[in-house]
Amino acid sequence: MTGPVSVEQSLARRRSVREFALRDLTLEQVSQLAWAAQGITDPASGFRTAPSAGALYPLEVFLVKQDGVFHYLPHGHKLVQMSKADLRASLARAALGQLSLRTAPLDIVITAVYERTKVKYGARAERYVHLEAGHVGQNIQLQAVALGLGSVPIGALDDDAVARVLGLPSGQRPVYIMAVGYAEEPQASA
Repeated sequence: MTGPVSVEQSLARRRSVREFALRDLTLEQVSQLAWAAQGITDPASGFRTAPSAGALYPLEVFLVKQDGVFHYLPHGHKLVQMSKADLRASLARAALGQLSLRTAPLDIVITAVYERTKVKYGARAERYVHLEAGHVGQNIQLQAVALGLGSVPIGALDDDAVARVLGLPSGQRPVYIMAVGYAEEPQASA
């Protein structure tokens, strides 16, 4: 999918949006956001949309929606449903009460498996993983703008609580969350 918005326009229009309209996203929009986060750009090498130290790709992407929780698999560009429950309210509580996570039609949770990077980079792994999460977050935000959507990055979260909500295995830690949806239009006053 190629949008009508340039990178420069996306950069200029990007703002944090914390109030979302009660309007679902299409599967095409969700798919494009997942691809922007971790999609494969070169099938031969497995390179992805965001740079990764040593091309080790320690990040995993989960999509939390009204109809459940989905794990994005870059190889094959697939969404695998992990739960059919609407966990957005639980996720909002685990993220220190961030209301936008409860009201957005899509919450994108970026998790890290630090060991994937640690095997090559040792003590510097945490730094590299966090840099990569930042790249992924920016990709999501710019893609949201290009799709006519708003987003807000959220780093305020209780790691253990988010891990419990998503049922993450040990060794996988949440590092970043993005709420994404249509921005709520300001109400006109009479």
